Amino acid sequence: MVMASLSLPSHSIPSLLPTQSHKAILSSQNLPKSPHSRFYGLKLSNASSFSPPSSTKSVKPFIFAKVNKGAAPPNFTLKDQEGRNVNLSKFKGKPVVVYFYPADETPGCTKQACAFRDSYEKFKKAGAEVVGISGDDASSHKAFAKKYRLPFTLLSDEGNKVRKEWGVPSDLFGTLPGRQTYVLDKNGVVQLIYNNQFQPEKHIDETLKLLQSL
Repeated sequence: MVMASLSLPSHSIPSLLPTQSHKAILSSQNLPKSPHSRFYGLKLSNASSFSPPSSTKSVKPFIFAKVNKGAAPPNFTLKDQEGRNVNLSKFKGKPVVVYFYPADETPGCTKQACAFRDSYEKFKKAGAEVVGISGDDASSHKAFAKKYRLPFTLLSDEGNKVRKEWGVPSDLFGTLPGRQTYVLDKNGVVQLIYNNQFQPEKHIDETLKLLQSL
């Protein structure tokens, strides 16, 4: 008996081997060549030794912006450095700069707060109020404001509830609270959203540019 043979054109059988494009994705050229991270205070000992976490549950997701330009953000009531309740609506009728920062006494946040302090007369001239918000408690804010002679309001968002409601994005895979500034006009509508974790002084420059154009 003659056995029939079946032949198929080679192009009809998909290759199970990785293609060059797959290799390119995994190529080491896509990994950072410098052992130094661009994040303040962090250093990677060897880029090639980095491996993703074994469980996705250990990676916190980024928080995407919920407050958009041209919209009014959610109202809030938080305690200031003196322990008094402050409601966002009290600032209506004048522009207000609301800046979220990671924490009191950290280098970048201190630099940012002092830059707002040094330019505070310019903000007053523009008719604007300045409000800083972080997750530190009122006593931490009071010590921070006294040490650096901060003339503006610091609000305590313990538990980061307002930060989450506003959708302030986090940095470093959600492990570091983000640094984001909002400028609201006299009607309480957002006219600027500015985010720059690593150049805190630029928040002041960008904010003043907008306020001077209102």
